[in-house]
Amino acid sequence: MQSAKIVMKWLKRLLFLIFLGGSLGVAAIAGLYFYFAPQLPDVSSLRDVQLQTPMRVFSADGELISQFGEKRRIPLDIEDIPEQMLHAFLATEDARFYSHPGIDPIGITRAAINLIITGEKSQGASTITQQVARNFFLTREKTYIRKIKEIFLAIKIEQELSKDEILALYLNKIPLGYRSFGVGAAAQVYYGKTVDQLTLAQIAVIAGLPKAPSALNPIRSPERARDRRRVVLGRMLETGYIDQTAFDEANQAPISASYHGAEITLAAPYLAEMVRQQILEQFGEEAYTSGMDVYTTISAKRQNAATKALRDNLKSYDQRHGFRGAIKQLWQAEQSPLSESEIIEQLDEMPNYGSLRAAAVLSVEEQQAQVLVKGGHHGTIVWDNMKWARRFITDTRQGPAPKSAHEILSSGDIIWVENLSTVVDEQPSENDATEEPAPEENQYALSQLPDAGAALVAISPLDGAIEALVGGFSFNQSKFNRVTQASRQVGSNIKPFLYSAAFEHGMTLASLENDAPINRWDKAMGVAWRPKNSPPVYDGPIRLRVALAKSKNVVSVRLMRDLGIDTMIQHLAKFGFPANELPRNESLSLGSASLTPMQVASAYGSFANGGYLVSPYFIDRIEDGEGNILFQQLPKVACDSCFETIAASPELDELTSQTGDALKQCAISFANEEDLAPRIISAENAFLVSQAMNSAIWGGGSWAHKTGWNGTGWRAARELKRHDIAGKTGTTNDAKDAWFSGFGPDLVVTSWIGFDSFDRELGEAAYNPNLGKEQIAGKEFGARTAQPAWIDFMKVGLDGVPEQTWSVPKNISTVRIDRATGLLTNASDHTSRFEYFVKGSEPTEYVKPSSGSVFDSEELF
Repeated sequence: MQSAKIVMKWLKRLLFLIFLGGSLGVAAIAGLYFYFAPQLPDVSSLRDVQLQTPMRVFSADGELISQFGEKRRIPLDIEDIPEQMLHAFLATEDARFYSHPGIDPIGITRAAINLIITGEKSQGASTITQQVARNFFLTREKTYIRKIKEIFLAIKIEQELSKDEILALYLNKIPLGYRSFGVGAAAQVYYGKTVDQLTLAQIAVIAGLPKAPSALNPIRSPERARDRRRVVLGRMLETGYIDQTAFDEANQAPISASYHGAEITLAAPYLAEMVRQQILEQFGEEAYTSGMDVYTTISAKRQNAATKALRDNLKSYDQRHGFRGAIKQLWQAEQSPLSESEIIEQLDEMPNYGSLRAAAVLSVEEQQAQVLVKGGHHGTIVWDNMKWARRFITDTRQGPAPKSAHEILSSGDIIWVENLSTVVDEQPSENDATEEPAPEENQYALSQLPDAGAALVAISPLDGAIEALVGGFSFNQSKFNRVTQASRQVGSNIKPFLYSAAFEHGMTLASLENDAPINRWDKAMGVAWRPKNSPPVYDGPIRLRVALAKSKNVVSVRLMRDLGIDTMIQHLAKFGFPANELPRNESLSLGSASLTPMQVASAYGSFANGGYLVSPYFIDRIEDGEGNILFQQLPKVACDSCFETIAASPELDELTSQTGDALKQCAISFANEEDLAPRIISAENAFLVSQAMNSAIWGGGSWAHKTGWNGTGWRAARELKRHDIAGKTGTTNDAKDAWFSGFGPDLVVTSWIGFDSFDRELGEAAYNPNLGKEQIAGKEFGARTAQPAWIDFMKVGLDGVPEQTWSVPKNISTVRIDRATGLLTNASDHTSRFEYFVKGSEPTEYVKPSSGSVFDSEELF
């Protein structure tokens, strides 16, 4: 009995101590809560949390051009995440997630016991809710204070959000390595897939990453990733999410992860960099994390065409000037070859340039070679795909045509090749390590990285929207954007603007100038200036239509003299050319002014749109992550018929029926001031210049009567077979720059090619007997060197656009003139043609039966 009383006494004391300890514990926790409560953030902000997502750049038709931002994230709703992925994370990170109140007492007890036994702090006590609290509000420091705050925040989060909302935040926020945050980004980075395309084995790899994204990374540490995957699968098996068969199959799957960049679907890296710079200037560094989507004006179809046209033309130019040899040699003839793995390791260090891939020559036969291409693909280069490769000597000299593959390649050479069946397009440099699929065929062509640079830009003459832009062969090769940054002498591309000035001052397409040599003494230089035609052919008195179409240099000089340099510069300035940078001498008439391809294309747009100067732009609109428009471009448009359209508007008529014509006039005035691009030349002037440039493509005369002639752009007529196009070649002294600019319906395009070094000339290429009749040979100039890219682009750019008739301005008349003199004629045979004139400027005299020359002599000094 006495012992029972003693037991009860101690039991009461024990219960009191437990009660007291519990009360003190509760009081301590309450005290801690009230102490830390003012320091705790408002968890309700999680309802409106803006996950940091990168800025994305799209084409006008929704193709992804680029992605900018340090953190990669693809936010997903909980409904979009596969059930297996949810199970993998729950089994691994927090099996009791849906039953605990934000903290897991069992996990906390386990962590406490571990701390007592080992003296080490464990992370095993953190629930998914606690990890959300830490990821959004706290640091990762391992302190008791941070842990206490984490617990209180977890409890508050559970009171504020549903379990599914918490889990979605976790799966979208968690860092998973390689700058990927959230499971959507991880699926893309490691497997190039969306989450719904992942296998169980791949899901398990990703679910194992939160513990240590760097150490368990499947790319950097595949063996550790395999071990961690087994742990994840094992926990899924224990919790009943998968059966033994699924476990075995996923556990035996290879670790197949490889680095994948953003899902770029349209290669336009030069344009993407222009966007990045403008957005950064407008919005600052926050643009990289705010998740904004930038929609450009670029057309995917036309951008792809521009990229291909420029690259094909540059490769063609480069190859006709000869092969510069192997990039380097891995072994000499007397040395033992490297192993295949050693070769692949060397090739993997080589970048990709467009469709060019590095390859090692394994063996060379009489007329073919065996190669190992970057990515581990074996292939063959047959004779037809290497016979172009005669030796490069200088820009104007090539060696003899090769007769066997041994003259071109040697075993151990590293060279550039292109796969003939599967041309893999260039992606931004960060994606160069992406594993490429094996080509369908093993046929490759010998190639090389072009030395020359090039640019191609296409804009809409209606409002200046850039439809396509390529600033060089490869953004990986050079970030220098030649469309906007290369200020180069324009050569004969300047001439349409000179003729526009002549038409503005009373001259016509039928006016005559003397196409004869000039020999003028320059007192300041102490020499005679003798500008020459190219080729040096002189036709005597020549109509301005023909002179521009044939690109007569001496006629341009005479027009400059007729009008004066000041008048000419004032007129050129109307087209956006900086007057203070234009040469104030007669060399301006031959294109000594330095301009960018963008400036040239914009100026040519004035001829295409009827006389308005539009401003090129490339961003159409900017949206935030919710699709709200942050910015909308409102370009000024070129519109000859806008006044008539506004005046004829039914809605406006309904309003003016009550208020009178005053409102209509106000609307027209508003449109003129706010919506329309500035008019810089008359519609008639633009039309006359366009007609002369149309003759540059289609020529004139009568071939049946042996008076036919070609303009400098005749190749476009042969290839495009359209009469609604106009263009002008351009070549500078010593052929350091070659141009072709022109337009078709609603599309203006400028193509340029030249070396970035001003010391090098485009040179010339001798005929290669190994190649066919269609090869380009001889001296390089605008029509041979720059125009092919323009033509190839226009084939696609105008595809599906019906051929249109020329719209003739109201103040234009047509009369029949004599082809030789430009005077009126009654003849209706091959000696005459109908010509366009601004009303009132038509010739008033008729040609005489034998009129003779209108020039008596040519000045000598």
